[in-house]
Amino acid sequence: MTRMTARLSVRVAAAAAPLLLLTWAAEPARAHGAPTDPVSRVYACSPGGGAARSAACRAAIAANGAPFTAWDDLRVAGVDGRDRQVIPDGRLCSGNLPAYRGLDLARRDWPATRLAPGGRLSLAYASTIAHTGTFRLYLTEQGYDPSRPLTWSDLPERPFARITDPPLRDGAYRMEVTLPADRTGRQVLYTVWQNSSTPDTYYSCSDVVFPEHGEAAGVARSARPAATPAAPRPRPTRTAGSPEGSPAPASERGGGRPERAAAAGAPAAGAPAHGGSAPSGLAGGAAAVLVLTGGAAFALRLRRH
Repeated sequence: MTRMTARLSVRVAAAAAPLLLLTWAAEPARAHGAPTDPVSRVYACSPGGGAARSAACRAAIAANGAPFTAWDDLRVAGVDGRDRQVIPDGRLCSGNLPAYRGLDLARRDWPATRLAPGGRLSLAYASTIAHTGTFRLYLTEQGYDPSRPLTWSDLPERPFARITDPPLRDGAYRMEVTLPADRTGRQVLYTVWQNSSTPDTYYSCSDVVFPEHGEAAGVARSARPAATPAAPRPRPTRTAGSPEGSPAPASERGGGRPERAAAAGAPAAGAPAHGGSAPSGLAGGAAAVLVLTGGAAFALRLRRH
């Protein structure tokens, strides 16, 4: 009788593993990410971004009342392409999320990346949880004033690039795009990532600098990879109105690397990210192994009795 019970327990455990695996797979995956090259405000000011001690980041952190530890979690649920209707003017960089309100400060000294007008840009969007979706890239219109809050009227109606499901390599989505040729001075690269299998949309502001007329253009981005950013603890999905929880110019450096304030280190421009959560296939396999192992252990205990 004891042997029959043990064999039955093993069979039940083996049968339950696929069911538990299917249940796990049915849970919605939460995608996370932010641009690291050109470096976004949220990543530059994060604890691992390298510029948290710059004047702009200190002001942003003070406005938040907390550091940007969850640099990859600036997401809004249920937007469904209605960005201009859901995200109000002056709140574009924060996605209207109170936990990121410091990113909306209008300043001329945000850590920035030098770019070449009309050149090719290799954009790296770090992802701590891989997922599918479409990226829309906007660049502020010529005449944009960084001393004023960013509004939708500062951006063109259509993105200059749209990329769906780009390749994920070394912890980041890699996108090759051609920049508009008519920009000079400080601008904002505004990136919208609309997920296709979750209801989330991510927003980010990357400050960039184009040479003024008569200056050398330089190159679009750094060819030297930087350190892998640490994955923060994930947060639950928030809606646009959910509750949470303002200048001396920085010197510019060429080669596509972010600018550095005098007293701060530069954030990594092309940093790949490492996942903070296991991909679905790995986690599902681990769940099945745990179930089978537990079932076998239970069977052995029964046999000993």
